[in-house]
Amino acid sequence: MDSQVLVALALSLVGGLSTSIGALFVILNHAPNLKMLGLLQGFAAGLMLSISFLDLAHNAMNSIGFLKGNLWFFAGVIVFALVVSFIPEPSIVPSKDEKQKQQDDGSGKDPMKKHRRQVLFSGIITAIGISLHNFPEGMAVFLGSIKGLRVGLNLALAIALHNIPEGVAVALPVYFATQSKWQAFKLATLSGFAEPLGVLIVAYLFPSSLSPEILEGLLGSVGGVMAFLTLHEMLPLAFDYAGQKQAVKAVFLGMAFMSASLYFLEISLPKDISL
Repeated sequence: MDSQVLVALALSLVGGLSTSIGALFVILNHAPNLKMLGLLQGFAAGLMLSISFLDLAHNAMNSIGFLKGNLWFFAGVIVFALVVSFIPEPSIVPSKDEKQKQQDDGSGKDPMKKHRRQVLFSGIITAIGISLHNFPEGMAVFLGSIKGLRVGLNLALAIALHNIPEGVAVALPVYFATQSKWQAFKLATLSGFAEPLGVLIVAYLFPSSLSPEILEGLLGSVGGVMAFLTLHEMLPLAFDYAGQKQAVKAVFLGMAFMSASLYFLEISLPKDISL
């Protein structure tokens, strides 16, 4: 189990530190390239959908039966839906209504200066919200790593791409409020460390050995979590920033890439590999 925890920690760190890449989008450019971020989200959505339906849910149904596999899958959907209902994930840029309020208020004064504290507070709340969102993602990577290196790698890759815009969501308001590149980068990076923390928590919540049926069921529920995350958060963002046509192309490109990676890892690694 110790080696499994170490591998899961390493993979979750890759995903968690992807928020730092998002922060770099902000501090190295005056405005982040939202179309590129949208395409990345579409690509990551394709990866996630392939993992959810063609790998995790499919294997769960084959291993423990159609009914039990579906029950586990939708249990994951419900759990993450509850998380999102209490902790909605913020958007990268302010809405049109918020922008209009900032333009109308201030009587000629710089609205950013007047609302500097509110913007900073928004960035901090965003970091807290994204950190809470990252806990189940870290748990998913750990459970995937128990199943095998192939599942863990695929989950880590998809989550890493998903976390890049999350880093933007944290760094953007902090940078505009403080004018400090270091503060923006630091807070975005710290929000990503919730992912390996999720690995540590779930590693010591579960016993040292899980029955194959429970493990497959948990992985099926991870598929439900990933499917809900994709459809609820990633696809809408991709459509908003990249446009529907381009985002759909990115989704299928991501699905094709994941299918190729699944095949490559399937023939390169022993099926029963356990780390």
